[in-house]
Amino acid sequence: MDTGPQHNINQRIRAQQVRLVGENIENQGVYSLSEALKLAESMELDLVEISPKADPPVCKVIDYQKFLYQQKKKQKEMKAKAVKVVVKEIRFGPNTDDHDFQFKLRHAEKFLQEGAKVKAYVFFKGRSILFKEQGEILLLRFATELEELGKVEQMPRLEGKRMTMFITPKKKK
Repeated sequence: MDTGPQHNINQRIRAQQVRLVGENIENQGVYSLSEALKLAESMELDLVEISPKADPPVCKVIDYQKFLYQQKKKQKEMKAKAVKVVVKEIRFGPNTDDHDFQFKLRHAEKFLQEGAKVKAYVFFKGRSILFKEQGEILLLRFATELEELGKVEQMPRLEGKRMTMFITPKKKK
């Protein structure tokens, strides 16, 4: 999928004037393209266009391969730091009995302790939609039972034949 370099380097830069920046440049400022290329060549490095949209375009005198390597490394680190949110679903019927409720509650507690979000929902089949208040009471009871481990992100909301509620784990101190 890689279609060549993402940046214009050396002879591929089309601007007549460029702004040179970087740690290895004593006199940062605007140079003609030929001066900038000569300077990069004298240091045995590449002239890389960092910000082509600027006026004049911003360029750095650096080792391009090393630059690409560092960019990839940064992206990898950012990806590793990104938090992956896991959502676990727990399904109830509008007339869920106490034993099933306790069983599902224990599962939800385990999920929240592992750091996963819990999506609890009551599924209404056929005419059971008449018991939507019962479903809401069930979900609110579920939320109060889990108060110590998680907080309600979204209160019970009816969407079609489902009443859904989200609970996120509380931050550990």
